[in-house]
Amino acid sequence: MSDQQEFDQLHRWRLILGKKADNDNNVPLQGESLQMDQTLEALYDTDRKGGLSSSAPKVNRWLGDIRKYFPTSVVQVMQKDALERLGLKQMLLEPEMLEAVEADVNLVSTLLSLNNVIPSKTRQTARFIVQKVVKKLQEQLENPLREAINGALNQAVRNRRPKYNEIDWPKTIRLNLKHYQPKYKTIIPHQLVGHGRKGQALKEIILCVDQSGSMGSSVVYSSIFGAVLASLPSVKTHMVVFDTAVVDMTKDLKDPVDLLFGTQLGGGTDINKALGYVERLIRVPSDTILILISDLYEGGNENDMLKRAAQLKNAGVNFITLLALNDEGSPVYDKAISNKFAALNIPVFACTPDLFPSMMSAAIKKQDMHYWMAQNAVVQK
Repeated sequence: MSDQQEFDQLHRWRLILGKKADNDNNVPLQGESLQMDQTLEALYDTDRKGGLSSSAPKVNRWLGDIRKYFPTSVVQVMQKDALERLGLKQMLLEPEMLEAVEADVNLVSTLLSLNNVIPSKTRQTARFIVQKVVKKLQEQLENPLREAINGALNQAVRNRRPKYNEIDWPKTIRLNLKHYQPKYKTIIPHQLVGHGRKGQALKEIILCVDQSGSMGSSVVYSSIFGAVLASLPSVKTHMVVFDTAVVDMTKDLKDPVDLLFGTQLGGGTDINKALGYVERLIRVPSDTILILISDLYEGGNENDMLKRAAQLKNAGVNFITLLALNDEGSPVYDKAISNKFAALNIPVFACTPDLFPSMMSAAIKKQDMHYWMAQNAVVQK
């Protein structure tokens, strides 16, 4: 046996037996081996307690990590073990325990991560929790987004030759104040501003959402915003989710709960494949807003992905990248690819849900997103 084979074998045994089998750290772990050890320790360290409450928001990230480091057959075993060892199954089976837990976005994303292994008799309970959280978030977010989008669309269309009943008098007066005639005590309107027709303002909005494990909260918020956008007649909304596969969820936008249960949180990331699918959806690039929501950890062909991004931007698509759409603070993301996107003049930043309506309004009005970011104290990544 070579030294390398012996070294690899020692590391495998160290991962199998855990930290307690090597108190003197004779087999130090680094890089991916250390991260694998941490995901195993989180589940199989008998002293550890876990749960689905907001005090344990890292459970959904852990569920994503095991998909990253272990093959599918192992992931299925670990998920089933998690249901028992972290108390997740008990939490789902006992309604009184669910009543004691604050239903929040972290809880929803964890349930969605466990979707494939939740026992059939508990699925109704899980769906009830997701529906409860989604309803609460919709109540908070729907009206601000509707008002922002409709206001932006009305401003984006100006009819320069309006009929009398189409004249926007306040805007017409402000635009022509410099033509005030003191002698006649009136304004001579050199230019009329009309309200325009809403059909002229039709925009296409594409939400392209990374559904890897670390993006759970972003998927939840994206689904809610997507459902609101889909209900507006003046915009055509698509929602595409991806990991190493791409799924068009547009048909499910009418019900964000159905949409969420149709996602498969976890797995790898192939942004290049997702952008390739998005390209086929675009009809008029100049009227298209593409919101890519991803941590930019590309598992596909990075060079091809950057070429596709550049082509979309150069074609006139209003391309914006959100590293996260949540309230959880600074996201973890690939800084190298973020810088390459920024070099293509594609804005890259994290966005809280309360700022999303304002951001969409600025995008529809084709404002400089860097100016919008400065106004809202949003940091370019």
